[in-house]
Amino acid sequence: MKLSGRGRGCCVAGSRERGPPPRSPFVHQLRLSPLEKAKIAFMTLTLFPIRLFFAAFMMLLAWPFAFIASMGSDEQELEKPLSWWRKIVDILLKAIMRMMWLAGGFHWINVKGRQALPAEAAILTVAPHSSYFDAIPVTMTFASIVMKAESKDIPVWGTLIKYIRPVFVSRSDQDSRRKTVEEIKRRAQSDGKWPQIMIFPEGTCTNRSCLITFKPGAFIPGVPVQPVVLRYPNKLDTITWTWQGPGALEILWLTLCQLHNSVEIEFLPVYIPSEEERKNPVLYANNVRRVMAEALGVPVTDYTFEDCQLALAEGQLRLPSDTCLLEFAKLVRSLGLKPETLEDDLDKYAASAMKMKKEKVDLKEFSSYLEFPVSHTLESMFALFDENEDGIIDIREFVIALSVVCKPSKTLETIQLAFQLYQSENGTILEEDLAHILKTAMGVSQINVTHLFRAVDEEEEGEITYDDFYRFAELHPHFAEDYLYADQLGEESGMETSSLSAPNGICTDFSPENAEDKNKPLQKKLN
Repeated sequence: MKLSGRGRGCCVAGSRERGPPPRSPFVHQLRLSPLEKAKIAFMTLTLFPIRLFFAAFMMLLAWPFAFIASMGSDEQELEKPLSWWRKIVDILLKAIMRMMWLAGGFHWINVKGRQALPAEAAILTVAPHSSYFDAIPVTMTFASIVMKAESKDIPVWGTLIKYIRPVFVSRSDQDSRRKTVEEIKRRAQSDGKWPQIMIFPEGTCTNRSCLITFKPGAFIPGVPVQPVVLRYPNKLDTITWTWQGPGALEILWLTLCQLHNSVEIEFLPVYIPSEEERKNPVLYANNVRRVMAEALGVPVTDYTFEDCQLALAEGQLRLPSDTCLLEFAKLVRSLGLKPETLEDDLDKYAASAMKMKKEKVDLKEFSSYLEFPVSHTLESMFALFDENEDGIIDIREFVIALSVVCKPSKTLETIQLAFQLYQSENGTILEEDLAHILKTAMGVSQINVTHLFRAVDEEEEGEITYDDFYRFAELHPHFAEDYLYADQLGEESGMETSSLSAPNGICTDFSPENAEDKNKPLQKKLN
């Protein structure tokens, strides 16, 4: 599979086509110089404990005000204008929260533009979402947010969250997403009676290198929204907390050790949807994202929250940050292959590939094999596997890639399937075959498997069976780290492990499944 040219997904800022993002949006690599390490060591012993104490103290100070103000509040009261004492509590809490951020090194917060009134824009869409420090605009505006229901049970923080009247979504309730969207729609169409709702439409944290696909939940009500963009113009990025990179506690420690932390919040003009956008939330979301990307000067990409799960799957093969399997997964969705039937599709395509008299197919044969007509999406998928650009691909590579996307954490099942596709009549494969299998399973253009193959081939026969590989994998569950990554991927691959399984900051994915536009047109890739 290719990693450059047509083999990588492109990002588009506004109407201009641009190249791919410089790195995966789900990876944050923080490298400290010796001087920076010395500064952090000094700050850890001096400034850090003081800041941590005062920040915690301010949060504790805010708790009784939020607790008292939240007591006995029913829905009808919340829809009424704030009483005089609630206005005083609002001012006090905003001041306390501002002091908390001040204690954290955010000495001044640069605000551009004007926040719209609730009657002008009931929903504030905020991006990029890259850290729990994105809570700064929430504490400044006290806008309602969409939160996991479990968050309200967090000591102290849960009380503060309940004060801002959030929309709770429960992952244990199968109907929760629909209810959440209905509640957002109800509040958004209340003519300003409810506080504004602040939504992070990306649905997960990224490294701000581009804007990933917006979830359509914020745009389903079809009401005007106000885009809000965040910037952290710091020389050393200790803010970003995403899927691969420093964990939550490390980010907190490093940020509090900085002498000053900068943040910019820009309120863009209210976006009023057209009639077509009101009827099509995905189109509405894409157009708002384009406006925000232009304001930020970053590209957009069709990667999604689900791509995070693929990139961070807990299998024995961890995908490198430059894998093109994320692009492949995007094309699989765009083609119309549904997640709920993907395993059945995989079984069908694998069985068909084993019966084929030849492994190489052209575009027309690939179309017949998939039972999909030739389209731009199909051509883009074909191009991913057309490594030599000679108009033919190895169909076995498609099956392996689909298996990884379908079962990302079940590495050995994918490798077993690959052995069945590549093995000779006596059930063995060569080193060259193993290289094809693993480079496809990892979505890279080249891979050196000599070290691994020799370790598996204890008898030095020059060929191995799946049983040989399985026994080796059982004895060496970290075989990829020991025999593949250490040899060639090195520091530049972004293979850090995440200390948290699913960082999502202060937002959650609440968009109903059927709101996704499976057949949206794909941006043309660069040659």
